[in-house]
Amino acid sequence: MVTWALICALMPNLEELFRQTLEDEVLSRSERKALAKILLEEPLDQREKQVLRSKIFQMAGSVLEDDEDRRILQWLYEANKLLARGEAKEVRGENQVYFSPGDACLETIKLMVRQARFSLDICVFTISDDRITREILNRAQQGLTVRILTDNEKLHDKGSDIDRMAAAGISVRIDATHHHMHHKFALVDDRYILTGSYNWTRSAAEYNEENLLVSDDANTIRQFQKKFDELWAEMQPYT
Repeated sequence: MVTWALICALMPNLEELFRQTLEDEVLSRSERKALAKILLEEPLDQREKQVLRSKIFQMAGSVLEDDEDRRILQWLYEANKLLARGEAKEVRGENQVYFSPGDACLETIKLMVRQARFSLDICVFTISDDRITREILNRAQQGLTVRILTDNEKLHDKGSDIDRMAAAGISVRIDATHHHMHHKFALVDDRYILTGSYNWTRSAAEYNEENLLVSDDANTIRQFQKKFDELWAEMQPYT
């Protein structure tokens, strides 16, 4: 039986942990919870997941004696690998930079919204690209905590999606000044910061020369989170 204490002692040797769960040929509920916890706290990138998945199938194959069972397992492995090719590539690494016009910034924002696990704090001048809005609404419906800060004038622009998201129950706050809340950044959990000139609009994707930086630098994230929390305390709820 794999216990949480054992996992802590053996981290990050996930291959060995999975091998030990195979000893009694049952992945128990407690083992699943323990492994899920470590995978949550020490997330793997897509390549690491593929390697581990391959090793797990090899482990299972090593205990099978029947040739037909091995062929079925091989079929399952190939089918699983085929499906995995369609999985979104995770954004990893200290800094990644994207530019528009083109879909690079748009697709990265959508991907980061999908990757959020606990919270998504958005502080953006204007949001009118419904392709991004759909991703935000989907995640909010799945239980993700979403907070949005935006400019009080831009939310009335034609095509603005702020009303739509507020009506869906997402917490929105706006500045109550004659000046602009001109930031363009978003915090994904406490793992990533997205920032740059890129507004979340179709024009930014299709026509404008814009940039988007994604960073997992802890100090940078901490400073942006502090600013977001300060603005959240200062600004007024939008209803």
